[in-house]
Amino acid sequence: MKKLLLLIVLFISVGNGIWAQVPKAIFPGDYPDPSILRDGKDYYMTHSPFCYAPGFLIWHSTDLMYWEPICRALPEYEASIWAPDLLKYQDRYYIYYPTSTGENYVIYADDIRGPWSKPVKLDVKGIDPGHVVGEDGKRYLFTNNGWITPLSDDGLKVTGKSRKVYDGWEYPANWVTEGKDMYLESPKLLYKDGYYYMMSAEGGTAGPATSHMCVVARSKSVFGPWENSPYNPIVHTYSASENWWSKGHGTLIDDVNGNWWVVYHAYANGYHTLGRSTLIEPIEWTSDGWCRTKQETVWLSKNRQPEWKMELSDDFSKPELGLQWTFWKEYAPKALTFTEGEMQVKAKGLTPADGRLLLVTAMDKCYETEVEVRLGNGNIGGLLLYYNEEAYAGVASDGKNFMVYRGEEKPLTVANQIGKNFRVKLLNQGNRLKMSVSADGKPWEVLAQNVDVARLNHNVYKGFYALRPALLAAGKGKTGFRNFRYRNAIPEEKDMGAYLMVFHRDETHGLYMAVSRDGYTFTAVNEGEPVLAGDTIAYQRGIRDPHIFRGPDGAFYLAMTDLHVFGLRDGYRKTEWERGPEYGWGNNRGLVLMKSWDLIHWNRANIRFDKLSAGLSEVGCVWAPEVAYDDKKGKLMIYYTMRFKSEANKLYYVYVNDDFNKIESTPQILFEYPMDGVSAIDGDITKIGDKYHLFYVAHDGIGGIKQAISDRMNGGYVYDARWYDFEPKACEAPTYGKGLERTSGC
Repeated sequence: MKKLLLLIVLFISVGNGIWAQVPKAIFPGDYPDPSILRDGKDYYMTHSPFCYAPGFLIWHSTDLMYWEPICRALPEYEASIWAPDLLKYQDRYYIYYPTSTGENYVIYADDIRGPWSKPVKLDVKGIDPGHVVGEDGKRYLFTNNGWITPLSDDGLKVTGKSRKVYDGWEYPANWVTEGKDMYLESPKLLYKDGYYYMMSAEGGTAGPATSHMCVVARSKSVFGPWENSPYNPIVHTYSASENWWSKGHGTLIDDVNGNWWVVYHAYANGYHTLGRSTLIEPIEWTSDGWCRTKQETVWLSKNRQPEWKMELSDDFSKPELGLQWTFWKEYAPKALTFTEGEMQVKAKGLTPADGRLLLVTAMDKCYETEVEVRLGNGNIGGLLLYYNEEAYAGVASDGKNFMVYRGEEKPLTVANQIGKNFRVKLLNQGNRLKMSVSADGKPWEVLAQNVDVARLNHNVYKGFYALRPALLAAGKGKTGFRNFRYRNAIPEEKDMGAYLMVFHRDETHGLYMAVSRDGYTFTAVNEGEPVLAGDTIAYQRGIRDPHIFRGPDGAFYLAMTDLHVFGLRDGYRKTEWERGPEYGWGNNRGLVLMKSWDLIHWNRANIRFDKLSAGLSEVGCVWAPEVAYDDKKGKLMIYYTMRFKSEANKLYYVYVNDDFNKIESTPQILFEYPMDGVSAIDGDITKIGDKYHLFYVAHDGIGGIKQAISDRMNGGYVYDARWYDFEPKACEAPTYGKGLERTSGC
């Protein structure tokens, strides 16, 4: 069952179009609290390092899309640090930042690539410092809760008392935020057209999806009075159904062409383990001098999608630690030695909670990481996904046993039959972890799989960290590591090796699968027996019309009609599949939704459409679902046939969450036949070029296949009167696939 290419559906390129929507994720993964600087034609950005050291990785770009790292500005580790403000003033670069000790510091450099100065302590309280030059030409720092503090001309010391000049923007009392506090934080300032503009964060940076936001105020003076924008909040997550949660902590930036942008962070819906990604969204200025987001813009580089040039894999051929690596709560370069493609790490502690850790930042929802481990005497080494001292998963060994850490589950101990030199591989598919070991990388022994690591995040364990791949060195002596590998594990078409067909049979009302190498000749899976029994997964004890789709995240999404057509025969109902003359034929009002990463382990949801709202209580029948990915919305979409009572059937659509267990929108009409009383059923959408082609069955006379075309997936389909099936008999279930002939259930 490895490397399966789904019949028809998987000819759609996995991941295509994921950047079509706004905002764009220019740094997916744990890149929180972005601070961005434009220096002529160059753009620089850094982020909060928290407990990872060395800190303040600085990135460079010339188009806001392609980024490469150039240096780390802060090697020392003394405490957790966050919310930097990166700026240039009179040919010198500065980074102002707070620490978990309650203090604020600044570092500086004449060249942004370094060397950077030692930290200089500033006698100012508060957090999230934001630098500005006032109307008097003097330098100031804003901190949280609207305080301003004067600085010396060199920006390295405080010259006067702080005072409060801004109270924030009062958001509605019924908004669901992180707590009772406003959490007025991260002031970022700019001067434009006679006004100082200050963008701040409010609502709290984690917790509920709707907590965080960006608000703007302006003033003629840095001392106020500050006027709040009528467009507040500029950035905000309004619903848990949105793709990005807790959007906030923004900075306004212009480009060389005069376009404006807001750069901020957010959690990907369902992926708090990845930390907060850096997003970018276009900004427009109104005629009255306020900024607001917009959907359309001209990017500096046409047809370029976000890209970052930092290889996470490492063959350890260089005599020093690469920029992708950080230590956890220390900076200990002297603990490392590099010899002939091996990094040796001086061990400490005894467990992942107190051992020495070297980490990289995962940037994908689905990824695989692997490393060779060589143990010394009394030594412990391994590969983990690490959040903090309480939350981690992965494999370590002392040479005698493998310790299999399973997040919140109890660890396992498995005898080590390989020895002191072994390989560990971790496959994280949407927070479902598979852990394997090998002697040489050819046969792999699976120690644990389908381990749920979704709860290893800030909302459970605090800290504002991310679940990161980590090398562990514990015990005595040194642990050797070779050939660390990280890759996006979402398969590409070239990596796939077979076609998969799913279907049902009336005899069992179960789900069947068959595979093929050429797309024409198929062999049944499970010796022709059902792969999933309908009487175990459906309300009506049977399924029909299965449709399987591989999403842009690499997961498999399976939607089926919840229906048993022989209910009377099998003792389930007093009718076969009828529901009475008021509702016509059919007895089902629901769908079965399932999600899997490997076609073996499935999560299931049973959706009753008549229970979604009072307006849907008179649904007569729901069937023939198909799954697609709407790249303009960035959402999974199910489209299906539905009618009310015994009226004509129409094609509807809804959006579904990433877990594929919750409908996130009200059913809307996708397409209805232009003739009253004529049904349109069994829709199938294929994108060709920039157009969406909807094939469906029209019950117009004998019935057959017609087509409608739109420039968007979720509606606007234009009726075409031509028949696309010329056989003089009824047809149903048309399916069109790239590279394959159209098939139907004729």
